Amino acid sequence: MSELTDPVIDPPGSLSVERADRPSAAVLALNGDLDLGTAPQLTAAVAEAVSGQPPVLVLDLTEVDFLASAGLTVLLAACREAPQGTEMRIVASGRATLRPIQLTGLEQSLPLYRTLEEALAAG
Repeated sequence: MSELTDPVIDPPGSLSVERADRPSAAVLALNGDLDLGTAPQLTAAVAEAVSGQPPVLVLDLTEVDFLASAGLTVLLAACREAPQGTEMRIVASGRATLRPIQLTGLEQSLPLYRTLEEALAAG
């Protein structure tokens, strides 16, 4: 194994998810890497957030540094499986997040916004 991919030198990324409740929306702000190792963390955070039946759930990917296919799968599943009465919105504008979404053609399937303010104001 080369030094560039050695898991001891390059440990799996980490992800933090912070929730902020607004009057008409719940916001999950992600920071770090959204990959195979951290995708279950987002799945759990989304499940917890939608259990409160917010009218809008915003996933803010502004501080995500790396978005892998497992993360894309979680985003797509969250949008498709959102309970009735909860509208999903995703903030993605940086190269690390928007580029993988575009390369996979998911920009047509995901409700994307460039800023948190735009996502909260949409409606």
